[in-house]
Amino acid sequence: MKKLLVAFIVILLFSSWAFAEEAKKFESKYLDIELTTNQVNLYEGIPFAQGFWRGSQLYALHMDILVPDSKEPLPLIVFVTGGGFIMAPKNNWIQQRMRLAQAGYVVASIEYRYAPLSKFPLPLEDCKTAIRWLRAHASMYNIDINRVGILGNSAGGYLSSFVGVTNGMKEFEKGDFLDYSSDVLCAADIFGISDITCIGMDYDEENQKGHASAGATEALWALGTPTFGGKDGGILAHPEEAAYASPITYVSEKSAPMLLMHGDADTLVSPSQTDLLFQALKAKGVEAERYVVKNAAHGGAYWVQEPVMKIMVDFFDKYLKK
Repeated sequence: MKKLLVAFIVILLFSSWAFAEEAKKFESKYLDIELTTNQVNLYEGIPFAQGFWRGSQLYALHMDILVPDSKEPLPLIVFVTGGGFIMAPKNNWIQQRMRLAQAGYVVASIEYRYAPLSKFPLPLEDCKTAIRWLRAHASMYNIDINRVGILGNSAGGYLSSFVGVTNGMKEFEKGDFLDYSSDVLCAADIFGISDITCIGMDYDEENQKGHASAGATEALWALGTPTFGGKDGGILAHPEEAAYASPITYVSEKSAPMLLMHGDADTLVSPSQTDLLFQALKAKGVEAERYVVKNAAHGGAYWVQEPVMKIMVDFFDKYLKK
């Protein structure tokens, strides 16, 4: 029995040696890599606010946070999703958010309340609450609270610019963590709305009539629904409320520097909307830059291409890193 065991071990050792000798004929490829980007970690579904929608319906708002590995605290970009004023899916635009995270930013994509269950200014208050919450919990996510910017697309661009033009204003500071600031050093508005009375200003008469109707989402956003205490008649019938809910109303010398971008093939939000805000900012002496992207529509692949993303990264680098 012992002889058989010894023989088996000898055969096994010989087979292993023979396999190793045979394996030497195949060579692995060797990679010598220079580290140029950090690992990014995702923290998903973090609640940052709780309260009520219309009536007594309880709500909880959440955010997803991308945090690059870093020994030092990193600047923060708050990302505000679009949704036509009637939804706020925080999981949108993962490529944009990842590109910014890989550039060395903590990126927090947030939810906010929307029409018809809510109306302005509650969504803006939610954005400011999110910024205050992130400052209050900065140590958990390696955030430098002194370097905060904001970016959004479409309705998110509208809210991003709204946060930027209301720096220092107390009127929209509601909710928790009020001992922290919601001010930002810069804001990026990607094909957003500046004046809700003329969202279709570059389009035909039929399109503009649709925006003027009582059922248009901007009317629900600014006026609410008549059956629940809102006002009827469409946005043009209520100029005071329309001005109150338009970022361009609040432009001042205190507004944050801003990046504005729009596609010349946008058929949902007039390309002139970002130009209105751009001209108003420049007239007040606020640093601002605007780009028109050829053939780009309202969303789509153009907005994740590297030339576009580089403009965004360079803009935030200018105000949050340099």
